[in-house]
Amino acid sequence: MSSTPEEIFRRLIDLMLAKDMNAVADLWAPDGIAEFPFAAGISPRVLRGREEVRTHIAHYPDLMDMKEVAALTVRPTDRTDTVVVEWTAIGRTVATSQPYRLDYIVVLTVRDGLIALFRDYWSPLSAAAAAGGLAGLIGSLERKDA
Repeated sequence: MSSTPEEIFRRLIDLMLAKDMNAVADLWAPDGIAEFPFAAGISPRVLRGREEVRTHIAHYPDLMDMKEVAALTVRPTDRTDTVVVEWTAIGRTVATSQPYRLDYIVVLTVRDGLIALFRDYWSPLSAAAAAGGLAGLIGSLERKDA
């Protein structure tokens, strides 16, 4: 029995809060894609396949300690396999112990109960500032343009 896109997304959030990144990666189809259209600096714009996703997110809990989801709105689309999700994560940055609040918009497409496409619109500036790496992000952008 296949899960709906909303059920898959809510499961993903539960697993992130539990810091079970292997189980998060297992939600992807073997050929599923994660796209980050606003990625900047050394952040990847596309991850191809479950194993690239797994590698990319493996150490996320070592960087960001997500504690709660402050808001989550799921918006259906005209396709039953796709939803748009607006959500806000609250937590603390592991390196600095500083609190953060990050807003996201995700377009999620599910095929056979697994993530086929996860298009994540997030602010690289906000994320870098939350992680204490804003100077590094800006530096990487300046080097790229030089």
